[in-house]
Amino acid sequence: MTQTFARPDHSKPREDKVAYVNARVMDPESGLDDNGYVLVTGDTIAEVAAGEFDEGSSSDIEIVDCGGHLLTPGLLDIQVHFREPGQEYKETIETGSKSAAAGGVTTVACMPNTDPVIDDPSIVDFVHKRGRETGYVNVRTYACISRGMKGKELTEMGLLVEAGAVGFTDDGLPLMEAGLMRQALSYASQLGVPVAQHAEDLTLSAGGCMNEGAVSTKLGVKGIPNAAEAVMVERDILLAELTGGQYHVLHISTAEAIDAVRRAKAKGLKVTAEAAPHHFCLTDEAVMEYKTFSKMNPPLRAEKDRLAVIEGLKDGTIDAIATDHAPHDHESKRVPLSDAAFGIVGLETMLPLSLHLYHQGIMPLMDVIAAMTYKPADIIHVDAGRLKKGARADLTLTDLERAWKIVPDSFVSKSKNSPFDHMDVKGRAIRTIVGGQTVYTLDTDNNKKAAA
Repeated sequence: MTQTFARPDHSKPREDKVAYVNARVMDPESGLDDNGYVLVTGDTIAEVAAGEFDEGSSSDIEIVDCGGHLLTPGLLDIQVHFREPGQEYKETIETGSKSAAAGGVTTVACMPNTDPVIDDPSIVDFVHKRGRETGYVNVRTYACISRGMKGKELTEMGLLVEAGAVGFTDDGLPLMEAGLMRQALSYASQLGVPVAQHAEDLTLSAGGCMNEGAVSTKLGVKGIPNAAEAVMVERDILLAELTGGQYHVLHISTAEAIDAVRRAKAKGLKVTAEAAPHHFCLTDEAVMEYKTFSKMNPPLRAEKDRLAVIEGLKDGTIDAIATDHAPHDHESKRVPLSDAAFGIVGLETMLPLSLHLYHQGIMPLMDVIAAMTYKPADIIHVDAGRLKKGARADLTLTDLERAWKIVPDSFVSKSKNSPFDHMDVKGRAIRTIVGGQTVYTLDTDNNKKAAA
């Protein structure tokens, strides 16, 4: 298997033309699903159409034969940890974005729990500059809700949004003080951005290292009850109703919290949620086999919760799929369960694990792709995730039937902490296009030629 990467060139405007032909073109936002083509000029989509492309219409168009594979808007992952600044030995913006490209992801939103944390406009600027200089995909970032992520005082939210922050979160830590969350939701509402919460009541979860249940009892370790998530989500929804703010639940994992979001949506509140593939693929039983590589926060839950996550995705209660890509070095994981760091990597496995929902007949393909394209884009209000004339040419070409085995040691990410080692999956990104430029290809038989 050969993977080829090319960092996009932002140095000058481009007018080159590329037609991606012989594709199954899918745009979930418009409902398009047909054999057709996408014509790109420079960094912009010039045409999206069903049928065959007239190759004789121009002499300066490069033709890329998609081989009948699925061509969609570029995927988004709106919850990643790239560890820069501060823990570059685990991941950098360069290696993390390269991992994203390998997974078919064209836009990421970074979490702000770096070192220093992203609570100042200058650090937002730094992340975006590093993204332009070293990144392979579009790199955006959240900023902290509270100064220093200490949960006591709000950041300068207006200045952070002006610098380009897509929203606010103290992810890695919950915002425990209800009064401060009320203020954050109120101010963010005026700025038109979401407040995203790592929903966890620390007084209920303190000392826990996995889900509270039969497995934690068997292993003799302290568990984290479902109530730790559900209590916080219920509280925050009340505050979202009070303020009119946009509230987003990061990596939702429990049936109780999902029910709370479902009720909030029924009331018309501005409440959204995302789920990580590990929460709809695995249960806490995986900790018995993979130990610390199955330790994340929120933890893998019981089977009823896994099924609730799937049902939430099916009925739209859960809007998006996001990985919570959390790279860690081996030293952070090769320790006793109670001492190990929380988190797994996920950018290179998001697409095939999500496609499992389609291949098993659980969800329509259109709905699975929607949860990784325009729906997450709408949560953070970025112009992405759609195939339409005039849109930025971020595209993902996927071989839906490609069978392969997940081997973490072959990941592009610096870190290899994944519980999906040697899992057989189906479906893989074979070309990733960012701003009209191919940043990733997997060995394919696609034909390229310039029209004569």
